[in-house]
Amino acid sequence: MTPVHWWSAGLAHIPQVDHWIDEVEAARFASMRFTKRQTEAALSRFCAKSTVAMALGRATDPASLRSIQIRNARDGAPETRVDGHHGDLVIAMTDRADWAVAAVIAGPHRIGCDLELVEPRSQAFVEDYFTPAERSHVARSAEPALTSNLIWSAKESALKVLRTGLRRDTRTVEVTLGGDRPEAWNSFLVDSSEGRQMWGWWRRYNSFVLTVVA
Repeated sequence: MTPVHWWSAGLAHIPQVDHWIDEVEAARFASMRFTKRQTEAALSRFCAKSTVAMALGRATDPASLRSIQIRNARDGAPETRVDGHHGDLVIAMTDRADWAVAAVIAGPHRIGCDLELVEPRSQAFVEDYFTPAERSHVARSAEPALTSNLIWSAKESALKVLRTGLRRDTRTVEVTLGGDRPEAWNSFLVDSSEGRQMWGWWRRYNSFVLTVVA
């Protein structure tokens, strides 16, 4: 099995100096009007660069992280560059509530990850975005908040693998959950409307649920 590397970071992990960003990233952060958005973008990029560095066995000090760039492809998906060249690693990024996660895998594989807070979801949300089978699973669940956010997170991860994001109808991918072992990785399966199947893994992560599809 091709290994997946992942790492997480919170606001407190961001270096106080800005030596870890390059001119392009600095200009992008500066163009953002709101401080909160700048902070979220910085956290996400720092986590992504650190994950790439660790996957490659490189140092993670600020000066070393500067040699790793995270850019966006035309479809918006993130791409890695190392020392100015396109890297061999495919990356997925997610952030929520001042916490970020990044996951990488060697190409040509694709990967998606998503982080969601375990919080109540309305019935209207479930009706609008879930398939009938998924809605039934939430209704039967002893922990509907966990189950609804888990299914939503799994959908987001799968849509990143498909490189469409939420531009695609979320009901065109259907999640079938596996086990529920506390504090451990559990499997799930995602079926797309065009017949493609994708395996994923999920786990509870503090107050979050984390999913990875590869």
